[in-house]
Amino acid sequence: MQVRGLGEINAIGFDIDGTLYAPRYLHVRMALHFFRYNQLFLKYGFVRRDMHKLGKVDNFMEVQDALLAKRIGCSVEDARERLQRIVYHGLGKFFKSIPPRKYVHEAFKAFRDAGLKIGILSDFPPEQKGDLWGLREYCDVLLGTESTGALKPSSHPFLVMAEKLDVAPEHILYVGNSVKYDVRGAKNAGMKTALIEPRWHTLFGCTCKEADISFNTYRQLRKIVLQ
Repeated sequence: MQVRGLGEINAIGFDIDGTLYAPRYLHVRMALHFFRYNQLFLKYGFVRRDMHKLGKVDNFMEVQDALLAKRIGCSVEDARERLQRIVYHGLGKFFKSIPPRKYVHEAFKAFRDAGLKIGILSDFPPEQKGDLWGLREYCDVLLGTESTGALKPSSHPFLVMAEKLDVAPEHILYVGNSVKYDVRGAKNAGMKTALIEPRWHTLFGCTCKEADISFNTYRQLRKIVLQ
């Protein structure tokens, strides 16, 4: 499919957190959970920062568990148990009541009906979000970057997604909400990029210059891609 200004696009990839739903909904719901385990979340944040910098590593989860164990001063086994219970499974329950962004479902359906392949690439396991608000049925690939051995903005997980979609990176549009991780990571892999931004960015003329497309709603993205 020819998209104005982007050339041929045969697939669209999406981030999840902050992209398919507004982050404020998660922040409100997890506030008590965060404060209850604030020290673990704080130290886990440092670990993720370090993991972002490492690039591709073998045995990603083992390395992450070991780094967290060192941070909180416990055994690797204890760190792994806390991480699974409090972060991965602990946060999963909150997504059941979080609404997706407006028009996202109709946009996915329109992209699929237009013949575009659809991929999900998130730094957290997609299965943490359940059925992804009914979007799973439209997806050809569901991928957590941890399973590839590298977090964004490494180009590696983006290239793995492209391989699984069987589409060359230059013919993929990747949609995210982070310039640092989504836009730059996808561009490093040779993809086109779209950034969802607050409406006030457009109103005050401060939209992202690094992304190929900046948009405020999924109805707007749909129009841009399928015009």
